Amino acid sequence: MSEKLDAGATVVIVGAGLGGVRVAENLRTGGHQGPVVMIGAETHPPYDRPPLSKKVLTEPAGRPDLKPDEFYTDSSIELRTGEHVDAVDAAAKTVTVSRADGSTYEQPYDALVLATGLLPREFPGAEGVDGVYTLRTIDDAEKLRGAIGEHPDGAAVVIGAGFIGCETAASLHTLGMSVTLVEPAPTPLAQAVGTEIGGLVTRQHTDKGVTVRSGIGVDEIVTDGASVTGVRLSDGQTVPADLVVVGIGSTPVVGFLDGSGIELASREVGGGIACNEVGRASAEGVFAVGDVANWRDHGGTQVRAEHWNHTVEQAAIVAAALLGTDHAVVPAVPYFWSDQYDLKIQVLGWPKADDEVHVVSDDGNKWLAYFSRDGMLTAVAGAGKVGAVMKTRPKLLTPTPIADVLPD
Repeated sequence: MSEKLDAGATVVIVGAGLGGVRVAENLRTGGHQGPVVMIGAETHPPYDRPPLSKKVLTEPAGRPDLKPDEFYTDSSIELRTGEHVDAVDAAAKTVTVSRADGSTYEQPYDALVLATGLLPREFPGAEGVDGVYTLRTIDDAEKLRGAIGEHPDGAAVVIGAGFIGCETAASLHTLGMSVTLVEPAPTPLAQAVGTEIGGLVTRQHTDKGVTVRSGIGVDEIVTDGASVTGVRLSDGQTVPADLVVVGIGSTPVVGFLDGSGIELASREVGGGIACNEVGRASAEGVFAVGDVANWRDHGGTQVRAEHWNHTVEQAAIVAAALLGTDHAVVPAVPYFWSDQYDLKIQVLGWPKADDEVHVVSDDGNKWLAYFSRDGMLTAVAGAGKVGAVMKTRPKLLTPTPIADVLPD
């Protein structure tokens, strides 16, 4: 079913990040002539988030803007930064917006695209402690970069060895800090790619000199009353720290939807905004994209994915639905990557922690591995093996026996 926009229809996009920008761009290139209003809570123009834990820390060279400033003017996209959407009235088709000066206004819409992303979880009891950081925004990155400058040879503890935690640990080490990476799971990235690949990632960090403490939790962030001094682990050890970076996950930004009539997905399926297979939410004219969006996949399962490529694909599908144009909604092969030290780690496909893992190449630094389930190829992962990973995409689009890709 199409919700094709009238020529002069107003599209309001809540969230000025990758998903919001791509929807707006696709609407304009697709021929929509009506107003496109993008509202962002941050004061900065839209920027790319993946570099925040990498180049923004290690090679500060300005904000990684998604588009030049003139793009928004040239495309007739009204970008309102530093404004916060407090509520949505889906029945009246309006959003309530607050400005930095405390004033509010009502913005009507014909179509509403929600792209509000995530908020990082803070470590309980450490809110407001000097020297404890999360990393989600450019302001977070600049604060952390400043702290690194104050402790160039200091000690850092990174709590949580997901992708953000691993990337941040690599960046801190590259900048000369002594780094301890703490993860309650058996290995870094265990939830995403399993423990065997997690072991290869562990080796990558330990070979560089990072201390990896896996299979152990954090009981407390220790302070002197105002500033962090260390991290107490669940085994009783206290690791000294001049700064601590917390990477223990994020939660979808959906609080502003209370009372809106827009259905949310359950926590069991990842939370966020419940959508169908083209991003349409439960209320008329409302769509969601990106990290906050929980789309129904082609098997009928609700899935919320936090990957850059996934957001780009969703934005194209939502724009096509609004424009009433044909856009083949085909099963995409999930893809994500992580830059750590001098290697790009890539994962293509649908890996599960209990898949069988076949490491087919490993020289002690670069490696390549296939995943299988019930004898069928499910995913491929590699470090420093860009071509080998990407050429597997066609085999993941059709059922492929693992025997067909394993070396003789």
